[in-house]
Amino acid sequence: MIVKGNQKKLCTQLKSLPWKQIPLQDKTRATGHGRTEIRRLKVCTVNNLLFPGARQAVQIVRRRRSRKTGKISIKTVYAVTSLTAEQAAPAQLATLIRGHWTVESLHHIRDVTFTEDASQTRTGNAPRVMASYRNLTIGAFRLAGVRNIASGLRRTARDATRPLALLV
Repeated sequence: MIVKGNQKKLCTQLKSLPWKQIPLQDKTRATGHGRTEIRRLKVCTVNNLLFPGARQAVQIVRRRRSRKTGKISIKTVYAVTSLTAEQAAPAQLATLIRGHWTVESLHHIRDVTFTEDASQTRTGNAPRVMASYRNLTIGAFRLAGVRNIASGLRRTARDATRPLALLV
């Protein structure tokens, strides 16, 4: 679980761990979204965090450089996991954490493109049904090779036969 600012005590507790004494355990480089990124990961075993069941704490330092402007940003993120060191090595944790962002990516598309967070559909099964329709739409576009869901929606909306052709 990524620890964010709304969990102040846990965040403070994680920041106070002896990260400077812990050696670097994983480093990955990636390029995409108009930037290069280096992620450095440190992991330490914990027993009594303010998060029941936490067995390891993770510190990720992300250094991003915009390929367009050259601007560099550095951000430190903390996470906790119930997996022990024997169950998940640092490289595995790095992969799991990166995988978490695919879920965030889907939520971002659903919120920004479909304004899901602003939806006033709140009763019965309607919210779940609408989320299923949104996921179906995103999945159909992805299978059709559409990379930008918003532009795919605009293109499809201009011709009443395109949605059906997409599903066939």
